[in-house]
Amino acid sequence: MRHWYLVCYDIRDPGRLRRVHAAMEGFGKALQYSVFACDLTLREKVTMIAALAKLIHHGEDRVMIVDVGPMEGRGPQSAEFLGQVPEDLGERGPVVV
Repeated sequence: MRHWYLVCYDIRDPGRLRRVHAAMEGFGKALQYSVFACDLTLREKVTMIAALAKLIHHGEDRVMIVDVGPMEGRGPQSAEFLGQVPEDLGERGPVVV
């Protein structure tokens, strides 16, 4: 079953930051520079975590992975945006006008 994940990271070193961002481009769509939306199976999630674990400095950096839910259910529909909406995520109206 595919799930929708939000992956957010805070990487202290600019070189590591670029490498983490490049790795994440293989797993999802950048919503912001350090926030990705990922449509993954459990196996793909494990692969992503292993790739990130090799890139980050575990004493300085932080990666947060949020399981938003199954793609067939709540998934991307649970996100609301203010301002510009990523094209491939469809309509997400403003919360506050």
